[in-house]
Amino acid sequence: MPHTAETGPHSQTLSRGIRALEILADARNPLTIAELSAALDVHRSIAYRIVRTLEDHTLVTRDDSGRLQPGAGLAVLARSVSRDLQAAALPELGRLASEFHMTAFVAVWDRTDCITLATVEPQHNGATLAQHPGTRHPLDRGGPGIAIQSALGRQEWEQRVPGVAYRAESDASRARGYALSHDEVIPGLSSVAVPLLLPHQRPAALAVVYLGTGIDPEPIGAALGAAAARIARAVG
Repeated sequence: MPHTAETGPHSQTLSRGIRALEILADARNPLTIAELSAALDVHRSIAYRIVRTLEDHTLVTRDDSGRLQPGAGLAVLARSVSRDLQAAALPELGRLASEFHMTAFVAVWDRTDCITLATVEPQHNGATLAQHPGTRHPLDRGGPGIAIQSALGRQEWEQRVPGVAYRAESDASRARGYALSHDEVIPGLSSVAVPLLLPHQRPAALAVVYLGTGIDPEPIGAALGAAAARIARAVG
């Protein structure tokens, strides 16, 4: 007997619910049911049932006009992800953001992407760059991805992630102690990142982002490396 959507190895309903949360999280503004159903490519009645279920679990909420946006329940779930890492990282992120007046964040390796786990933005800085938790970008772009690759080296990387090319910059970053990128994820954006090595976990990255170039990355890289070492000791 062929598998159906509900009895096969994957649940179509669950997949659609998760995809709905991703769409709402990525949207710049709250969405209508019609907009969500179009993004999901499903009939409006199906989108409505998905939303009602997510509302029951406080994962989706509606504003005064009835538009949809992520609900408070997502914050509860997010706090439980790598709880020890977040607790150890947040004070270090705060110090980095304050010292360098840059957005500081931790990115974790998720298959072929980097996902921002925790972030702290500098206070009283008009040029702040938001790097919200949950922000995702391809692993082969940006400083965090280079830093994660540099932690493994070419041979181990090609064995573990055959679908993502190992970048030559990763070898240079490994020798230097920190990774650099510019114009790779967002035009005009630069990043300095170091690997974050934790026991029994995939490598992550500790990074800062800022606009433009011309800033000496060496003291930033040194501060990131010291912070990463403290985080690893606290988690380990």
